Amino acid sequence: MSEQDFIAGIPLVLGGNVFGFTAKGDEAFAVLDAFYEAGGRMIDTADVYSAWVPGHKGGESETVLGQWFDKSGVRDDMRIHTKTGMLGGAELYEPARVLQSLDASLDRLRTDRVDLYYAHKDYPELDIAQIVEAFDGTVRSGKVHALGASNFDAARLSAAVSQAEASGATPFTALQNEYNLVAREAYGPDLQRLVTERGIAMLPFFGLASGYLTGKYRSEADYAKSVRGERAKQLAGGNGPQVLAVMDEVASETGASLPAIALAWLVRQPGIPAPIASARTVEQLHELLEFTRLELSQDQIDRLTAAA
Repeated sequence: MSEQDFIAGIPLVLGGNVFGFTAKGDEAFAVLDAFYEAGGRMIDTADVYSAWVPGHKGGESETVLGQWFDKSGVRDDMRIHTKTGMLGGAELYEPARVLQSLDASLDRLRTDRVDLYYAHKDYPELDIAQIVEAFDGTVRSGKVHALGASNFDAARLSAAVSQAEASGATPFTALQNEYNLVAREAYGPDLQRLVTERGIAMLPFFGLASGYLTGKYRSEADYAKSVRGERAKQLAGGNGPQVLAVMDEVASETGASLPAIALAWLVRQPGIPAPIASARTVEQLHELLEFTRLELSQDQIDRLTAAA
């Protein structure tokens, strides 16, 4: 499967982690409608979204998306990315369990196929051949078009690609790791080399560092105001303020918003055709989409890169 099997429309993957969590009902549908109308065609979700909310068990995001597909009638236009592997342990990667998880996601999404299906995390105790075989089974079932790996390091992703080649299985052609202006460890030079050499698409999550790179967290009081504040504080680390300072300079030079600057920087990094970012409201979505019209200079890219 090629990148075109799961990459389409404008270069933004809409993060589905907010649906059924902070964006529900008509508010969620309004964001999805606006994304579609703007040319957005890729949505990322997972069977674990939003199991972290008291009373939730996972699958809430997929359920909202399925309701929207029924309401909008645009499923055939969209590229749907979902993931499995977080709602338990290594037993989730037994071939039968992977197929069971896929079917449950399809029921919630109200569709008969997924465009990109991820192993949501690695289980290093498992032989990589087992993971490759299990996810290859989803493609052979006819219900999945392409496969991805999330939260894998370079050694395990390389081993997975090599195993797929040796066995004739469907390889992972996408990677979803954390990567943004303040948190870069999970997509270092070794992974960048691997994905560019192998033609793997890197679709980074936490592109806005849980909102930190929007600039709305400038003090301890700001963190306390948001349900994502503590996570944003962790992602910001010690370099956060100096990154925001350079982003403020670039915003002054370009007139662009900080979210647009953060995402425009991401798509200039090796192997990244599109970032993943979520929006709770239509207003937030429009702010995200600004990056598709922003051209950063090489000097601005270099200064942003050096800031952390």
